[in-house]
Amino acid sequence: MTDNDQVYRSPVPPPGPDAVAPELYHGIYGMPAFVTIPTTDLSASTDFWLRGLGFFELFSIPGRLVHLRRWAFQDVLLVSAESVPAQAPAMSVSFGCVLYEVDSIVDACRAVDPNSVDGPRDTPWNTRDVEVITPEKARVIFTAGKPFDPASQEARNLAAVGIAPPGAGRGADAADA
Repeated sequence: MTDNDQVYRSPVPPPGPDAVAPELYHGIYGMPAFVTIPTTDLSASTDFWLRGLGFFELFSIPGRLVHLRRWAFQDVLLVSAESVPAQAPAMSVSFGCVLYEVDSIVDACRAVDPNSVDGPRDTPWNTRDVEVITPEKARVIFTAGKPFDPASQEARNLAAVGIAPPGAGRGADAADA
């Protein structure tokens, strides 16, 4: 590796009972990916994303754009628009979180809009997910890895599609899984 090479790791911690969410990330970086969401009401949308989903405002261009962020690489641009869909599309955007955050996201979103939340629910691939429909009709999923139990149905589901359990000799990153 040269001095110019950098190794980037996910800010999402490995699942476990002691997993701690990373701090909100206020730094500036070239965004490798981000979501742009049109809204007819920047103020109401921003309020929901801040109070309900736990994002913070990185910066704004009044009346035109609000750049929101949560953890590193969890960037959302709310942009002013003439209209938004009447219903949420089938497509969604997912953000990683840790298990203990799921219930607080549910509670916070319900406090802002009682009808915005579906879940939480456990998935066959060993996560707990909550789906939120935002005021601008974006379908947002928060997903948290659950601690791995090698005797669980989820472990059998993963094995059935060729996914080895953490530390099962998948190469250099096996210990990081």
